[in-house]
Amino acid sequence: MTTWHWVRHGPTHEKSFVGWRDVPADLTDTALIDRVRAHLPDEAVIVSSDLIRSVTTADVLTLPAHRRLPHEPDLREMDFGVWDGMRFDAVAERDPQLSRDFWEKPGDIQAPDGESWNQTMFRVSAVVDRLNAAHRGAHIIAVAHFGVILTQVQRALDVSAYEAMAHKIDNISVTTVQHHGEEQWDVHRINHLP
Repeated sequence: MTTWHWVRHGPTHEKSFVGWRDVPADLTDTALIDRVRAHLPDEAVIVSSDLIRSVTTADVLTLPAHRRLPHEPDLREMDFGVWDGMRFDAVAERDPQLSRDFWEKPGDIQAPDGESWNQTMFRVSAVVDRLNAAHRGAHIIAVAHFGVILTQVQRALDVSAYEAMAHKIDNISVTTVQHHGEEQWDVHRINHLP
């Protein structure tokens, strides 16, 4: 059994779509960071996306007994394409039906020059499968993004993308799932703030 502890990066305070743009995280809530660090297993491998908001969050959560893995570009947030950096109201004005369908019918619908939910799920699941094989029976702390974490909630719960998106994933929260082999998963906690 491999246990995944998904941690969403620290807040960016952006008021716009943030996908592959490399914006920093605010890591000043040291009390929350300390509680999350204490909640996570003492011995684990730790991995993050290669975006700075995840890398620096992983840095502050890493303990001496953790083994840091190379950053994983395929654990990046969904690529919002031309919407990245745009405010939500500007996206709705530019692409009214597409932006509505993007959230209400997630799956194969893509942001312009971006990727779909299913494409994100495919690339993230490939990393998860590879790390499950390489670190069977371990605790894996993965510091990533809202959409990335929800793709694995969807996978573990075996629900639709729309149902998965109903879950809240706060910054620096922990979502814990266990992999038992093949496509057998248990979800222990979603959006836990110690």
